[in-house]
Amino acid sequence: MNEATLNVLQYYGAGASLIAAFVVSLNLGERITGWAFVLFVTSSIALIGWGFLNDEGQGIGWQNLGLLLVNLIGVWRHLIHPRGRISEKDR
Repeated sequence: MNEATLNVLQYYGAGASLIAAFVVSLNLGERITGWAFVLFVTSSIALIGWGFLNDEGQGIGWQNLGLLLVNLIGVWRHLIHPRGRISEKDR
């Protein structure tokens, strides 16, 4: 893999995760938070690619495999099946 492609994966992954985290922190509602998790998913995919295609990035690759699963749960809970969440009243 050439260095330019690795740089795109690395910096896209880092930037997308920062934007997604910022959007989640704003707590703008179920749907917007769900789309932030979609952005997290794309970030994780980019960083998985960067991690395993880069000689020194396997730790980031493995970490983002785990984060990909967490982010897919976020997409499920906020976009696909939002009513499956436990309400504050039920806690």
